[in-house]
Amino acid sequence: MFGKTNKQKDNLEERVLDVNASMQGTISFKEPVNLKINGHFEGTLDLRGNLTIGPEATVNANINGDDITIAGKVHGDINAKVRIKLVSTAQLVGNIKSPLVVIEEGARFHGNSQMMQGAPKHISMDEDSNYMTSEELAQFLEVDTAIVRDWAKVGKIPASKEGNSWKFDRNKIEKWLASEQVNK
Repeated sequence: MFGKTNKQKDNLEERVLDVNASMQGTISFKEPVNLKINGHFEGTLDLRGNLTIGPEATVNANINGDDITIAGKVHGDINAKVRIKLVSTAQLVGNIKSPLVVIEEGARFHGNSQMMQGAPKHISMDEDSNYMTSEELAQFLEVDTAIVRDWAKVGKIPASKEGNSWKFDRNKIEKWLASEQVNK
């Protein structure tokens, strides 16, 4: 029920868009995609899924998405439902809103940051959207899926079993992450 079928996984993997050109306008996706921008983009980005702004990219846009990673130059406001990550080569001028913000050493950020607890209240969500599969959590934590499953089995990470699949509540994962940072 909460896990993705093989067909759903294949469909997400097929929805990879790698933009290396100069583009202008509005890019909008209602279904989850993996979008990577390596060129120049100006306009508006509104998507579900993963967005990566490559190290050579220059983006002048307001961005709404789920999991956003920036390695290049971005000028615009960003609203990430799950996480925003600025890697060491990132240069961001704009305001950010996200439940999880990761800024690596060396990244440049000029603007305001607002960290929200869980998903924003104004976003309508279906019942399952606050849960992650093992694969989604592994990608989010940047670890192997087998590690996430092992942690769930031994109770190291908050999880619940649904049939043969594990499901992970985003709010509980955020609290777990915060407590793990304190314990280090």
